[in-house]
Amino acid sequence: MSNYDWSRFTVKQVVHAPDSQIHKLLSTPSGLETWFLRSAILKDPNGNVRLGHEAIQAMDRYVWQWHGYPDRVSEQGEFLTPEKDEIIRFKFGSAGIVHIRILHEHAETIIELQQTDIPIHEEAKVNWHLGCKTGWTFYLLNLKSVLEGGRDLRNKNQALNLD
Repeated sequence: MSNYDWSRFTVKQVVHAPDSQIHKLLSTPSGLETWFLRSAILKDPNGNVRLGHEAIQAMDRYVWQWHGYPDRVSEQGEFLTPEKDEIIRFKFGSAGIVHIRILHEHAETIIELQQTDIPIHEEAKVNWHLGCKTGWTFYLLNLKSVLEGGRDLRNKNQALNLD
């Protein structure tokens, strides 16, 4: 019997960029669109749409869409109050809670993403634990690429079906 914890995972990526630049790409709608999303629509608790440069706040609601997927595919959720040294924390649909922070170890800057509270039934293990961990590994690598050299690794050609 395995002691593996299917309810959580951690992905880390070393980046060579100032904390302020990392923070901007993690905590604004337009920042998220530079490395992660095709569309990041955020609304404050009163229903007002946040501008691209505005900082994400706790209780903001989001609708996200990705490159490579049709408009009918989206994710909805809510930003939560970050804890301790987290940059952002959000409910990731039914797949749990995502926490992102910047660490400094041995003269390196590390972006750490944790996804917790993942349901542990068989479908969730495949779709949300393995699937999300694979996705976040790519997106953090893309964030590194964008921060360090400007190259976006995402496929933006809607005509391609890479599933």
